[in-house]
Amino acid sequence: MHRAEEPLAAASRTEKPTLAPPIPVPAPAAGGRLISPSLAALLARYSVFIALVALAALSLVLSFTDHARWLIGFCVLFPLVLVGVFDIIQSEHSLLRNYPVVGSVRWMFEALRPYLRQYLMEDDLSERPFNRDERSIVYARSKNEEDRQPFGTELNTYSAEYEWMTHSLAPAAVVHEPFRVTVGGPACTKPYSASVLNISAMSFGSLGRNAIEALNLGARNGGFYHDTGEGGFSPYHRTHGGDVVWELGSGYFGARNRDGTFSPERFAERAADDQVKMVEIKLSQGAKPGHGGVLPAAKVTPEIAETRGIPMGEDCISPARHSAFSTPAQMMEFVARLRELSGGKPVGLKLCVGHPSEVFALAKAMLKTGIRPDFIVVDGAEGGTGAAPPELADHLGMPLREGLILMRNALVGTGLRREVKLAASGKVTSGFSMAANMAIGADWCNAGRAFMFSLGCVMSMRCHTGTCPTGVTTNDPHLQRGLVVPEKAERVESFHRRTVHALAELVAAAGLFHPGELLPHHVWHRVSPIEVKPLDRLYPFVAAGALLEAPDETPYGPDWQAADADSFAPRAAVGPRRAA
Repeated sequence: MHRAEEPLAAASRTEKPTLAPPIPVPAPAAGGRLISPSLAALLARYSVFIALVALAALSLVLSFTDHARWLIGFCVLFPLVLVGVFDIIQSEHSLLRNYPVVGSVRWMFEALRPYLRQYLMEDDLSERPFNRDERSIVYARSKNEEDRQPFGTELNTYSAEYEWMTHSLAPAAVVHEPFRVTVGGPACTKPYSASVLNISAMSFGSLGRNAIEALNLGARNGGFYHDTGEGGFSPYHRTHGGDVVWELGSGYFGARNRDGTFSPERFAERAADDQVKMVEIKLSQGAKPGHGGVLPAAKVTPEIAETRGIPMGEDCISPARHSAFSTPAQMMEFVARLRELSGGKPVGLKLCVGHPSEVFALAKAMLKTGIRPDFIVVDGAEGGTGAAPPELADHLGMPLREGLILMRNALVGTGLRREVKLAASGKVTSGFSMAANMAIGADWCNAGRAFMFSLGCVMSMRCHTGTCPTGVTTNDPHLQRGLVVPEKAERVESFHRRTVHALAELVAAAGLFHPGELLPHHVWHRVSPIEVKPLDRLYPFVAAGALLEAPDETPYGPDWQAADADSFAPRAAVGPRRAA
């Protein structure tokens, strides 16, 4: 049976397969046409534009018989038709070419998205970098409006971001005198009494003239200082005579030679001004640490050229590093030189903390040379008004708390803390944010964006475009007109006064008399829904002299060994970390 079937099976394997007959395609009906799929898709994409053209044409025709009604409709529809025509003929955006008018509506909503989200969508606590509650408290205190809140906190006290201060069952009396900090070591002949809250570095050029004047007038009225930023000591810093800290960056603006190097003569001339209370050497900033900058020649106005000491018609370069020194020890010598040239005024450093070994290199340089800066300002990588590439803004530099603790430990661990004052700069908006910084080592705080809010900033995120709608971060005279200097100066002073008073109430509630008495154990942080710890159990706080006596018993042993007073480069591989 199987044998009889085998030839048939073999024959079936050799036969060619029979093709199925083609499916007949019906012919189009007489007198009709089929629309191709591509044409149908085109009509669908252009349907809105075609409808607008048709309605505009109809409105134009009917307007001859009913002027009032149809002419108005035509005036509304015709601009939309023009938008559609432009969308079709332009070549930059494929979405607009494929979907005229509809694509433009999409761009419009994308442009409005930040504002719709800020004002309609997001809750009071979710926005970044400053949420609605943080901004509202600045606005209220600036305008002398009610800043108290009813019905308890809106914060989730069981979230991992929640922090609080411990209070005393025997609170102290609230100190109504403004807290002051004396800045200036033994080598300083003109020490300065600084407020515990001051205006952080924001340059003329990044801020407009009216904003600079309002900040300085507010600082004068409130008795606190105004940092010039690296853009130099401008005429608008001088107008109202408020205390100024002159920031000297790598471009040495206002104190430079033609080739961009430091000019001792020009520095001495400007530093002698009585309005300049301290000098700050900027090493890096939180917005873009380790990064230089360029102000294009087209943006160099005569005022900016005069302030910075640069020629017109050329790009203004801010190098990434200083040319006046190249080692930590040379930096200390530069500090001493500036102190002498300024007539004995306090001279300090400002930096966003990067490599830990470099922080310890600065401390070793102080010990080696015997020269101490009078103060150090630690800027947090949370950023500021300076624009930066996203990679730098989001992922470069140490956040304020970690950077401040590291700098505190470097000074305390080497026995230098009593001689060098320490300041914190970054996202300070309230008395609690100040108290938290002071508890971990800061003597005072600087704020930049909070004082911008007091000027009327609405966080439109246009700081780098020159189109700030409130006239704060723009040099456009028409936009600056909206910022009235006397009015805004009152708000600057009011925000400072009421925020420092809020700090005083916190300090008194803890049973203390001065924020300098705050310690890490006064601030607690929630680690998880069921675990909380004071800051001195979350972060390392080394004892006085620990880095000199037993550095390997601290968390910083490898970095301390790698630090070199004569080089910013690490002395050797950082032990287990490099091996891993």
